[in-house]
Amino acid sequence: MSATRLLVLGAVRIHGTAHGYLVQNEFLAWGAHEWANVKWGSIYHALKHMTKQGLLTQHEVNDGSWRVDYTITPDGDAEFLRLLRTALAHPEHRPDTFAAALAFFTALPRAEVVDLLLARIGALENERDEKAKHAADSAQRSHGVDHITELFGLWATTAESGIAWTRGLVDRLRSGQYVMADDDPRAFGTLGSGGTPERHP
Repeated sequence: MSATRLLVLGAVRIHGTAHGYLVQNEFLAWGAHEWANVKWGSIYHALKHMTKQGLLTQHEVNDGSWRVDYTITPDGDAEFLRLLRTALAHPEHRPDTFAAALAFFTALPRAEVVDLLLARIGALENERDEKAKHAADSAQRSHGVDHITELFGLWATTAESGIAWTRGLVDRLRSGQYVMADDDPRAFGTLGSGGTPERHP
């Protein structure tokens, strides 16, 4: 899954109408260039490619700036939500996709995010157990390369850490932390009336 795709759709969705420079500035404000490896060229490529796919519409602004504005389509909104739900529920070894999902998880209802994160915990538990078994099996049959078990051990420990953190987020959500889509339809990452969502702390 492309973190850039999710981020660009989400950024356009937040603003209702956005141009490439605005999207880039949004990502800079979030520090996305550090945790999602989003580059200037990839933003414009994503905008143009998703316009061809019918996920965005574009129109030129006739003010002498030659600016092109983009809005999200119903298909684009469906794709954004699909990418968001998938990234929350299914662990990937690339952290940028999950980081992108964390930028927008308030766009979903609280109970749904909890369910998606519980599915993520289940997948991480399976991964942890599988890697721990690989580590044990590798240690038994290694022939001068027993150090390779450290790799499986790293993966198992990383999965365990992810489980602990995700459980903490589930607890915080259950306690009512964060403004979610079902708390306020204008929650961050959620289209409000008139397509102009507001930001909440």
